[in-house]
Amino acid sequence: MNKQTSFSVCGESLSSPMHICGFFDSKEQQYEVIIPYILEGLEANEKVINILEGSRHGEHCRCLAENGVSITEKLSSGQLEVLASENTYINGGEFVAEKMYKTLEQTLISASRAGYESVRACGDMVWALKNLPGTDELLEYENSLNLLTPKHSVSLICMYDINSFSQNTLTDILFTHPYVIKDGKISKNPHYIEPSSLITKFSDFSSSPLKS
Repeated sequence: MNKQTSFSVCGESLSSPMHICGFFDSKEQQYEVIIPYILEGLEANEKVINILEGSRHGEHCRCLAENGVSITEKLSSGQLEVLASENTYINGGEFVAEKMYKTLEQTLISASRAGYESVRACGDMVWALKNLPGTDELLEYENSLNLLTPKHSVSLICMYDINSFSQNTLTDILFTHPYVIKDGKISKNPHYIEPSSLITKFSDFSSSPLKS
């Protein structure tokens, strides 16, 4: 049984559990949104997980440090985890939706057992542009998260670069997120489709696979 906890993003006060897609047109815009979100979580003693390309870890940690985060302390305590896409989403050089679902599920369970009342996570989805095996399971994975999140006190932000993903892909992604961040503002997503209803549409998606 999850416990609802409040959190802020884009200046709006919301409650977890929540699955959000963030559409950003630059790293600067992305950080304007996620830095306050991360800082608030750390100050509230929540578990905070960031997943992004390994090559960006140095830059990411510097940005957090410049905003007052004691990186070494937070990483050592385990409250903050900065993970690489290569070791999570595409571990082994491929994406397997069920495997990543179970990885995230276990992470949430472990955080709860460690005493964290809530988890905040944000993942950069640029790995999906690498055309690695299993990338076509992205929609299935995003849809499955809407079955996972209600079981936990967690807020997830899946970050998409609108300059890198095709418009068709971004349109499809909207189906799988109850809330959307666009132009630095968050709102309820009118295009969201409930998981059980979206499953029936996967056959249609398969005839028009995600493309970068």
